[in-house]
Amino acid sequence: MATRGVGLLTRLPLCSQRRSRGQRLPFRLLTCQGTVAADLRGGERPSGSVETGSEDKTPKKRFSELQQERREQAQRSVLIHCPDKISEKKFLKYLSQHGPINNHFFYESFGLYAVVEFCQKDSINSLQNGTVTPSLRTEAAIPFRSRFFNLKLRSPSNQTSEQSSVQPNNQSPPSSKKLLESLCYAESVDEQLNTLLRAWQLTEESTRLRYLTCSLVEDMAAAYFPGCAVRPFGSSVNTFGKLGCDLDMFMDLDHIGKLDSHKNAGKFLVEYQVKNVPSERIATQKILSVIGECLDHFGPGCVGVQKILNARCPLVRFSHQASGFQCDLTTNNRIALKSSELLYIYGALDSRVRALVFSVRCWARAHSVTSSIPGTWITNFALTLMVIFFLQRRSPPVLPTLDFLKTLAGAEDKCIIEGNNCTFVRDLNKIKPSENTETLELLLKEFFEYFGNFAFNKNSISIRQGREQNKPDSSPLHIQNPFETSLNISRNVSQGQLQKFVDLARESAWILEQEGVDHPSPSHNQPWGLAALLVSSLASGKSSSGKKRRRPASERVKSLLESIRGPSADANADGKRTLSTQTC
Repeated sequence: MATRGVGLLTRLPLCSQRRSRGQRLPFRLLTCQGTVAADLRGGERPSGSVETGSEDKTPKKRFSELQQERREQAQRSVLIHCPDKISEKKFLKYLSQHGPINNHFFYESFGLYAVVEFCQKDSINSLQNGTVTPSLRTEAAIPFRSRFFNLKLRSPSNQTSEQSSVQPNNQSPPSSKKLLESLCYAESVDEQLNTLLRAWQLTEESTRLRYLTCSLVEDMAAAYFPGCAVRPFGSSVNTFGKLGCDLDMFMDLDHIGKLDSHKNAGKFLVEYQVKNVPSERIATQKILSVIGECLDHFGPGCVGVQKILNARCPLVRFSHQASGFQCDLTTNNRIALKSSELLYIYGALDSRVRALVFSVRCWARAHSVTSSIPGTWITNFALTLMVIFFLQRRSPPVLPTLDFLKTLAGAEDKCIIEGNNCTFVRDLNKIKPSENTETLELLLKEFFEYFGNFAFNKNSISIRQGREQNKPDSSPLHIQNPFETSLNISRNVSQGQLQKFVDLARESAWILEQEGVDHPSPSHNQPWGLAALLVSSLASGKSSSGKKRRRPASERVKSLLESIRGPSADANADGKRTLSTQTC
C-alpha cells in the first residue's frame, strides 16, 4: 500500500509557547536539499533559503534531460531487503567488491531496505552472478533474475550484539500535529506556505525510489518487448507530488518504433512478423493483460494486481510492497507525460507556484474538497490548473499562457500526439521571468477571493488562453484539458461539490482578511494564517433525516472564527482545548 499520512489530530495545544520573532525552531521537519525542486536547477540552494523564483539566474534543466539522468541512475541501482540489524560500513564494503558505489540510502517499508546506486551498470551483472536463487523446503521459487535482492547474515548470532548503525530515511509525510506546530512557529504567512512545501514535497530519496521501481517493472516488460521503456509521469515527476503519492507509470512502446526506423537501409526492407488485432485499444488491452499476469506471477514485491482493462485508459494497478507505492501502469500515454512536462515548466518558472499549489491542495484535502477515492470531488490536477489559471490572470502575470509558450517554441519543440498540438517551448531559459512581486500571503487570499466569486455557471477555465471563456456544456465546473481541448477534466464534479468549494473559498478569503488572525502575537493560543485555514472546524448542522445541512455562510464564518479565536475553543471532558484536522 502507498504510504499515507497520519489520521485525525486531537488534543493539540497549538502555539502555547509561540516563539518571539527571531527565535529558532526547536526542530526541523525536513530539509529541502536534494528534492525534485533542486534537480530542476543546475545546483542546490542552501537549506532554509527562500526563493522567489524570478531571482534565480542558474540555468535550469530541461524535463527530458532530467528524465534521462534519473533513468540512468535507476538502471545502475539495486534494491536490497536487509536484516533488521546491519552494519552500514560492512554492508557497503561487501557490495563494493562488485564495483564502486555512487550513492545509497536506507528506508523502512515492510522491513529495512537499501537503494544502492553503482557507478557502472557492470557492477549489477557482477552482483547478479554472485547471487543464488533461494532453495525452499515446502515451496518452489521462480528463478527470475531481477535487481531486487534479499540479504541475509551467514552468522546472525555473532552479530546480534552489534548495534545497527543504519539510519533509515523517512519516506512518510509529517503528521498533522507536527505540520500545524511548524506552521504556528512561522513568522509570516509566506513562511508558512514555504514550510508546508518543504515538509510535503518529494525528497531526493523518494524520487530515486520511484524511478527505480519503474526500472524494475521495465526489466520484466522487456522480457516481452525488448527496448521498451517504463517511465513515471504525473505527480512523481511534475514537481507537484507530495510524499506518499501514488506512482503513475506508462510503458513506452513508441520508443521501440523510433529505434527501428533507423535500422533499415539499402534496397530491402525487413519487417518483423507480428500478430494483428482490430484496434490499438485492443492491442493495449492484450499487452497490459500479459504484463499484469507477469507482475502477478513473477514480479518480486508486486501484490494485489488488478487488470482494469475496460477503463477509458486501460491500466494495471498493483502495490509494490518493497517501496510502499500504489502503482498504475498504462501504455503509450504520451499526452500524460507531456502534461507532466508542462506542469514541470510552470513549477520551475516561479517558486511561488509550487508553494501556492501545495497549500491549496492541503486546504482542499483538509476540508474534503478532494479525496483519494474516485467520485464527484475536484481532483488535484484540476486544482493545480486552477492555481495556474489564477496566476495567469494577475497583473502583471506570474505565469505565461500555454499559447504564449507555443509562440516561443522552435522546430525541435514541435509535438503532435494523436492529432493534438502539444507544442510548447521546452527550454526554460528561453522564458522571461515574471515581473510580478506579490507575496504568497496576498496570492493565497486573492486566489480564494477570485474563485469565491467566479462565474462558474457560464465561464470555463483554460490555461491555454489564460482568460475566461463561455462554457461549451452544462457541467457545473468546466476546466479545459490543455492539449485535448475538447475534453473537460472536471466533468465528474457535481454542483454540490462545486458549491462547497465556493463557500469554503469565500470563508477562507474572509478569514485571511481579518486583522490579528493572519499575524501571530505571543499572547495568542490558536492557529493562525494558513494553519487556521487547515483546521476542519467549519461546522455544519444535521437535519432530522440525518443528512448534513450547511448553515448560511455568515453563520459558518462566525462559528469558525469563534472556534479559532475564542479562549475556550472546543473542550473535552477534562476541560482541555482540542482541535480536529484532517491530513493534507
